[in-house]
Amino acid sequence: MSDELAFASATELARLVRTRAVSPVELTELYLDRIARLDGRINAFVTVDAAGARAGAKAAEERVTDGTALPPFLGVPIAVKDLHLTEGLPTTFGCRSLAHFVPTFDEECVARIKRAGFVVLGKTNVPEFGTVPYTESLLHGPCRNPWDVSRTAGGSSGGAAAAVAAGLTPLAHASDGGGSIRIPASNCGLFGLKPARGRISAAPLFGDRLAGLSTAGPITRHTADAAGLLDVMEGYATGDPSWAPPPARPFAREVEVEPCPLRLGVVTEWPFGTFEREPLAALEGATRMLDSLGHHLEPVTLPLSEGFRDDFEVVWAAGLAALPVDPARLEPFNRLLFDLGTTCSAARLLQAVNGLQVTARAVIGATAHLDGVLSPTLAAEPLSIGAFAERPVDELFDANAAYVGLAPLANVTGQPSMNLPLHRSPAGLPVGVMVTGRPADEATLLRLAAQVERAVDWTADRPAVR
Repeated sequence: MSDELAFASATELARLVRTRAVSPVELTELYLDRIARLDGRINAFVTVDAAGARAGAKAAEERVTDGTALPPFLGVPIAVKDLHLTEGLPTTFGCRSLAHFVPTFDEECVARIKRAGFVVLGKTNVPEFGTVPYTESLLHGPCRNPWDVSRTAGGSSGGAAAAVAAGLTPLAHASDGGGSIRIPASNCGLFGLKPARGRISAAPLFGDRLAGLSTAGPITRHTADAAGLLDVMEGYATGDPSWAPPPARPFAREVEVEPCPLRLGVVTEWPFGTFEREPLAALEGATRMLDSLGHHLEPVTLPLSEGFRDDFEVVWAAGLAALPVDPARLEPFNRLLFDLGTTCSAARLLQAVNGLQVTARAVIGATAHLDGVLSPTLAAEPLSIGAFAERPVDELFDANAAYVGLAPLANVTGQPSMNLPLHRSPAGLPVGVMVTGRPADEATLLRLAAQVERAVDWTADRPAVR
């Protein structure tokens, strides 16, 4: 089977399976072969479940011919991020002390993926507990960017993005607690969507993650695939502490709707660092293109206080310290976070959570007149592997924060936010543009992304991985 099919959309692959133009077994073998041939250079997968994927594909093939109603993505391969529980498959969290942990059940979002008919190829690489914006754990080693293997794929969904970019899977499950979908999507030239808070349940173990900062979501090449995967994963589960209002119609239908002219804010600076030349060039090109599509753009300044980063760090550290892990086996940066989290008082944690909520109210209020806010996704183009390795550990939080720019803000506000793969640096490296939408309004973002994709066809861009 031609490698060309590996870059087809999951939506198209599902259609081909339903019409019996291609079989689930053939698709699964195509991607397993590409993983075997190519992933040695990239290290996107930490577990490849070849036997399980083949069994799932065979079962899907039998369903195609038995005459029963078919789930929407029957027989389409997918990868699952290694921060999320998968029944019978190792879930290491990138942590040495959990290297052999095998859950006995699926997280709710993973269970929904399986019920939708997807065939799980395996688990994708992450930094230890997903706490940094690059994927270079001591347990699994660095995940490399398919566009330049000397560069990072980003994090924490680095393996997910690298796998999609290299055509090792048509789409990937990912998650985002401080930019962890949009960061690697930017680095790897992909579409990535952080859904609204409460859109996707964290059941059964969590009411929310990190005071609502984190959510699962899609990384894809095609906007329609992200919409389809969001339809699969979204929705309330019993006991969720918060949930987004149900969509007016399936998200997969939104990509067929041409957006009305939108009012979009443009952010070119933030108080904790500077955007480098290439991210600003990406933003400038995006504003010209969106203006040509009939949208109205205006500058906007976000009301961010000096305490924002400190509050975020406290909540992030407390979330790590609450995990049942042996601190002695944590990597140095996470040990520092763990110690901060364990020494933080309950009062300080509540102050930090409240501080982030106050920031969220201020930012949403200041941008309520807008349909979306544009900014560079990251402050710099993809970094070299090991770029942070020589830094003193007590400087890493500030260094990470300077690199990720405004990406964590949407985790604090709970707004949906996406990366658009719109720019290449002179070295050919992907550089993304971020658009953050109104609360609970993924629909507008998906309409806009689909319009932009039709205008520039970013899906044709592929790295030359051999």
